[in-house]
Amino acid sequence: MPAAAPELSCAGRTLSLARPLVMGVLNVTPDSFSDGGRFVRLEAAIERGLAMVSEGAAIIDVGGESTRPGAAPVSPEDELARVLPVVRALSAQAAVISIDTSKPEVMAQAAAAGAGLINDVRALRAPGALAAARDSGCAVCLMHMQGEPRTMQEAPVYGDVVAEVAQFLELRLAACREAGIAADRLLIDPGFGFGKTFQHNLTLLRGLPQLARLGAPLLAGLSRKSMVGTLTGRAGGERLYGSLALAVWAALSGARIIRAHDVAATVDALKVVAAVEGGG
Repeated sequence: MPAAAPELSCAGRTLSLARPLVMGVLNVTPDSFSDGGRFVRLEAAIERGLAMVSEGAAIIDVGGESTRPGAAPVSPEDELARVLPVVRALSAQAAVISIDTSKPEVMAQAAAAGAGLINDVRALRAPGALAAARDSGCAVCLMHMQGEPRTMQEAPVYGDVVAEVAQFLELRLAACREAGIAADRLLIDPGFGFGKTFQHNLTLLRGLPQLARLGAPLLAGLSRKSMVGTLTGRAGGERLYGSLALAVWAALSGARIIRAHDVAATVDALKVVAAVEGGG
């Protein structure tokens, strides 16, 4: 008898991960690396979110604080002012709304506004974050990051990047389970570009099958990253084809969710992956 397809419990909604899904990126920030400033206005953010839903995104990831290298921190009040109106406006859509934050107060208020997933680059290490995530009922994505956003790319060093990322994620999964967050609410993300050099990122890509066996569904965020620019020589807005190649590689290597700026093209690519995998 075949094993049941993995499912993700998102505050009362369930996502089947039988085939790879797309998480659409919606940055409501003035300074994100690829689309900073484009969706600061509420109307523009809502329009973009609705467009990504129509293009097939299963999740919309709303972020109010840039985590690019060198980014300045944002107060909880400013972050809430940016994200809550967008979360409320999009929460009735078919897609699950994700809140991209590390702040417990933002997690709690976004969940109350209709978010079903917390996407935390600090993997719930901020004081109070574990409890806020547990009480929210949301699914949680735990990401690996060496250092802090402002300095993470200055001189990242690993002995064995795949083993060290795997160990970190295993420890955070254990911390979540101990805090009372059920296994069907947990995702993991190796954090491409977050405290990693170009070579570290390539090694992690080759090691994705190992990370996919850690016991939680794997999310990969590779869209328009600097490694695509290094490989292709393309600027941020011109990295579609390289990003699609990495999305397909990640999905065939075990990733169940692909975080992407270019939703329609990525959805099409993952439909092909699903067919190759036998999912129809």
